[in-house]
Amino acid sequence: MNLSGQAALVTGAGSGLGEAVARALAAQGVRVALLDINDAGARRVAADIGADRALPLRCDITDTASVTAALDAAAAAHGPARILMNVAGIGTAKRLVQRDGSPAPLEDFERVVRINLIGTYNMTRLAASRIAALTPLADGERGVIVNTASVAAFDGQVGQEAYAASKGGIVGMTLPLARDLAQFGVRVCTIAPGLFATPLMKELPEEVQQSLAASIPFPKRLGLPEEFAALAAHIVANGHLNGEVIRLDGALRMAPR
Repeated sequence: MNLSGQAALVTGAGSGLGEAVARALAAQGVRVALLDINDAGARRVAADIGADRALPLRCDITDTASVTAALDAAAAAHGPARILMNVAGIGTAKRLVQRDGSPAPLEDFERVVRINLIGTYNMTRLAASRIAALTPLADGERGVIVNTASVAAFDGQVGQEAYAASKGGIVGMTLPLARDLAQFGVRVCTIAPGLFATPLMKELPEEVQQSLAASIPFPKRLGLPEEFAALAAHIVANGHLNGEVIRLDGALRMAPR
């Protein structure tokens, strides 16, 4: 798909990887709707990109009414979107058995799975139903959906049961989604990033960041959000990428802890 002139939806666009994706798409001539529950962050990014190419929208991906309202507003401003970038998510770590011997709260597990996995599915189902109704492009393609997993889906560490399960679910539904939507000419891929220099990572002490970077075989540095965004944009542009989960991690395999 030729990116220039298209409209896209980017969740989690108010910071981190989602922000980088929104900026990268806008730089290639895409009209981008920045969906984030952090509407202040989305407005900041949109102001930087420019009102002609970016629209900030508050959106809770787990809430159908919120997503529908955001999709309606994005379509009214930019026209129908053929690109969905599911980047929104949360991270957490909590041991199954706490130091005092008590079990981890079930509510914590449910919250992570609801946002990361169910939220991604909710956003995908609602956007895909609209994309499937669009007139196909010259090559028969109607749209592209890119999801965000994590290397934790494969190498979950101690205490990452909820996060690994939520991201593993995204990995597991990638191929079924691609097969399901193939009849409409919609491709689906997933990126599984490793350790990236996001705002959350930068809150850690410098020595911790350096230690984490040193664990990456090559290059021995944290991934750049721009590198994630470049891959996301390439998936849209490369018409034969479909049903694939791509690790973006510098050959990292996470240790147990």
